[in-house]
Amino acid sequence: MAKNGERDTNADNERNEFNESTCSDDEPDPVDEIQRVIESVARFGEYRRTQRKECYNLVRRFKLMLPLMEEVRDLDERIPEKGVVWLWKLRDALLCAKELLRFCSQGSKVQLALEGEVVMMKFQSVYEKLSQAFDDVPCYLLGISEEVKEQLQLMHMQLRRVRKRTDTQDIELAMDMMVVFFEEDGRNADSAIVERLAKKLQLHSVDDLNIETVAIRNLVRERKGQNAESTQRIINVLNKFKRFAGMEETNVIDDPVVPKMLQKCTSLIIPHEFLCPITLEIMTDPVIVASGQTYERVSIEKWFQTNHKTCPKTRQPLAHLSLAPNYALKNLIAMWCENNNFKLPKQVTSSEQESCSMDNTDEIPCLVECLSSIHLDEQRKAVEKIRMLSKENAENRVLVAEHGGIPPLVQLLPYPDSKIQEHAVTALLNLSIDEGNKKLISKEGAIPAIIEVLENGSTVAKENSAAALFSLSMLDENKEIVGISNGIDPLVDLLQNGTVRGKKDAATALFNLCFIDANKGRAISAGIVTPLLQLLKDINLGMIDESLSIVLLLISNPEARQEIGQLPFIETLVEFIREGTPKNKECAASVLLELCSANSSFILAALQFGVYEHLIEIKQSGTSRAQRKANAILELISRSEQI
Repeated sequence: MAKNGERDTNADNERNEFNESTCSDDEPDPVDEIQRVIESVARFGEYRRTQRKECYNLVRRFKLMLPLMEEVRDLDERIPEKGVVWLWKLRDALLCAKELLRFCSQGSKVQLALEGEVVMMKFQSVYEKLSQAFDDVPCYLLGISEEVKEQLQLMHMQLRRVRKRTDTQDIELAMDMMVVFFEEDGRNADSAIVERLAKKLQLHSVDDLNIETVAIRNLVRERKGQNAESTQRIINVLNKFKRFAGMEETNVIDDPVVPKMLQKCTSLIIPHEFLCPITLEIMTDPVIVASGQTYERVSIEKWFQTNHKTCPKTRQPLAHLSLAPNYALKNLIAMWCENNNFKLPKQVTSSEQESCSMDNTDEIPCLVECLSSIHLDEQRKAVEKIRMLSKENAENRVLVAEHGGIPPLVQLLPYPDSKIQEHAVTALLNLSIDEGNKKLISKEGAIPAIIEVLENGSTVAKENSAAALFSLSMLDENKEIVGISNGIDPLVDLLQNGTVRGKKDAATALFNLCFIDANKGRAISAGIVTPLLQLLKDINLGMIDESLSIVLLLISNPEARQEIGQLPFIETLVEFIREGTPKNKECAASVLLELCSANSSFILAALQFGVYEHLIEIKQSGTSRAQRKANAILELISRSEQI
């Protein structure tokens, strides 16, 4: 091809042959269509955290199309039919990519996290379409310069390679999802995971949750009853996030997009400023907070009761928590209701809402004082009552801390009375759900005392100690404190010898703690590989994916690779690759890939157990992520055979 704008003679001849059959002037221009698609993608906002990297990679490839379009637009002659056909093929592939990017920008964040594998399959499909579009670019027909041609060839090569890339799935996010959907008795340890998930998915503000609610309602409408189980799980997670943020839960499936109390008046257009930003329902007692925003009184008071000191809408810290009645807006709402024959719902006063909790508020200072009583019975009753009050009510957790309840609870942990010890560690578990309390509990030196209960306490006390360590280790600085306080060894012991619930608590805590390298080494020294192998072999416990997730975290440690790379472990991995559930196969293949990437001798060991044929099977019928892992392992096997 000629450079610097010179035209290839063969291209000129072929264009002349097609001049009679090119598009007429009234047909759409494919170049304009492609340009519009590229520009519309540039207008998308932020992408969801779970797929952000993939989205930006795809957007970057969109931008690489611009020089191509500029050169095609500069053609002096009409585009030959063959070139037009190719451009429309490219446009169709870009439209598919655009729709996926729109989904990742505006779709449900919970759906994107929960159904990550389905989304990754969509990305793979888009890459496949784009790759096919660049299989046979008629560069000579479109007058494309050598420079742009080289860019297209490079992008084509990247598209082919990206379909075989290793996965970078957020393992912590996947583990949190597994724990959230595990059907337990709703202990507060799970609330700590909900808190972390909400922050990861950026679904902890009222505005974010309202937007997510609309996205999920749109999803429900689009699915029209299909995938009902998956849809219900998405709704359940949304409602957990709402409870954490102090918002009212809604029945997304049955409720329309308008607020519940407005269903009977759907023909009315309710002025937006009349709706409370928290509930999206018309306000009966509007009040102004320090930021200048207006809310329904009951809603904003409930927000403050859950230890929030920020404006729900703007997220800015509030100088004070005083509320000023918005009489002007209240009068406007009353006038509008009268003119439109709209009946306001019955106003619920804050005193009515708080009537049940007033006794608890008055009781907590007395209970905290009784924790230091010289009478054992008084102590036992007080700590048990605080345990119960702090289990469900977020305000009570704050009040117990404000009245100085944390230091005496920590002092009760070494008590020889097993019941007092059990109640104390469980109360601290409940209190630790509050972010501020996490810091107060660790500051009081509770972690070493909790570890002592984990070593020597009753069965229930051990389980709740493990759960408390998990909750406290949400703060990174506490992960290190647990490690240097010798907390890893008793957790590994509980993982091996505990009850089913104890094993699950220990696994969750160890997973969280092993995100720092120092604790990985401690876990290996404590002998974690043996109980993990036992858990993998006992399918009745239902902890296979959790165990493999911990293994995948540990495998970056050289000592861990040596332990995990022993023949019994590799044989177990191959067994899951052969006959495990789709998720089992995916996790096992991920672990095996990490092993084989680090040391080719592990490849030979896996081949001894017949892994090759099972990888071929996964490559053909496994999940999208499992297929990528299988492909990567097969490539390692191929390279090792060539050496």
